[in-house]
Amino acid sequence: MSRLRIQLRKRIYLGCEGQSEQSYGARLGQIADAAGLHLYFDSDVLQPGGGDPLALVQLAIRRIREKEARRGVFAFRAILLDCDKVGAKPERDAQIRQLSSRNRLHLIWQEPCHEAFLLRHLEGQQTARPITSDLAEQALKGVWAEYQKAMPAVRLAIRIDLHAVRRASSVEAALAAFLDQIGLTPNL
Repeated sequence: MSRLRIQLRKRIYLGCEGQSEQSYGARLGQIADAAGLHLYFDSDVLQPGGGDPLALVQLAIRRIREKEARRGVFAFRAILLDCDKVGAKPERDAQIRQLSSRNRLHLIWQEPCHEAFLLRHLEGQQTARPITSDLAEQALKGVWAEYQKAMPAVRLAIRIDLHAVRRASSVEAALAAFLDQIGLTPNL
């Protein structure tokens, strides 16, 4: 009798400000599956966080500890953060860097927000740098009229594929480093 061997998936923690980022994490999981990687993305919506980056990092660290106590350690830990509130309180920004470093939490800053981050995934938009969240949403809808916040991963798949992730990672160093760490390198 032969034994069936099941390859365990590496668990990846991805802290998310909201449902849009959670869908993006789910989409990355689909892309990883298609690439033959055995990854499980725990895309964790960090609510209530109120958009405060330090509060989100603190909540992510608590959630990681709870989840690891129940199911074992994560192979890698990251968090998607909007940077539209960074710089207002430098002492809090410094705490973010210290906490994330101490807890091996990789920061993926979305400048200024998730919609701008997604925009840079689209062909010809890699260098787009809208300066406000409103302008980012307008720019994204200008090239992707069907886009809506909190779009499920299956609808993100219409425009976000491995090529799109490669495009974004060519201008988003933190995303490129994250992809490299989890084995979903831009040069697959």
